[in-house]
Amino acid sequence: MADNNKEFWRWKEYNWHDESIDWKGAETISAGVDVGSVSSQAVIMVDGQPYAFSNMRTGSDSPNSSQNAMNWALENTGMTIDDIHYIVGTGYGRVNVPFAHRAITEIACHARGGNLMYGPTVRTILDMGGQDCKAIRCDQRGKVTNFLMNDKCAAGTGRGMEVFADLLAVSIEEVGDLSLDVEEEPPPVSSTCVVFAKSEATSLLREGWSKKKVLAAYCSAMAHRVVSLLERIGVEEDFAITGGIAKNSGVINRLEKELNVKSLKSKLDTQIAGALGAALFAKTLVEKQRKKG
Repeated sequence: MADNNKEFWRWKEYNWHDESIDWKGAETISAGVDVGSVSSQAVIMVDGQPYAFSNMRTGSDSPNSSQNAMNWALENTGMTIDDIHYIVGTGYGRVNVPFAHRAITEIACHARGGNLMYGPTVRTILDMGGQDCKAIRCDQRGKVTNFLMNDKCAAGTGRGMEVFADLLAVSIEEVGDLSLDVEEEPPPVSSTCVVFAKSEATSLLREGWSKKKVLAAYCSAMAHRVVSLLERIGVEEDFAITGGIAKNSGVINRLEKELNVKSLKSKLDTQIAGALGAALFAKTLVEKQRKKG
């Protein structure tokens, strides 16, 4: 029997800070808050080094979500929001970050954050978010040179994956690995719409397909949709993936096979790329202000 109270779709929420950094003597403390449609992140940087971050579910209220993310990143650091010199808001709810000095688009922030996370050689970044997918081309400084976005339907996004995790009563963190544990790769689910893909998956289960096989078919369909987006913009190496779906080995593995390219890996959480980029922009902006002043 499935646990009816378990939220299979929910990624782990957590916060972190680097205890080895003494922020009190810092010249510049900057922060970025990325309010996404599904999750929100806050990143605090001390003199350009990641110092603290939080990653949590976005609530129904964007200003509240941004405040909660920031409060959680600050937890146990001894720092308050007043110690931060400049804050940039980004993401789907970027205009609703009440304490931000400025809002910058998530395209620009993901490119800038990806440049720090993966290094200056990264040229193509795929951001797989909760409600959309973005293919971003950037230069060696993390400046956007071109981008394409797919936001027509939830099927190729994190939200679509959550629907499937719930439907199959499988933890979203296990979806990728389970989808790879199949003897033979099944044909991808034919529909690109979550509503239809859901009913198709239900009928496949009735036909006797295992959960792993259904997950494989869905991860395969999702990877294929993203590949078609990337092919339209052209994948120039080095290639990296940001966002929650970057944690799904089933989609990433199939994506790399179809593109015949390996994606770069980072020690940092792929979901904080946008907030990280926002914090980097904040550092640049406050330093510019000081020069003028």
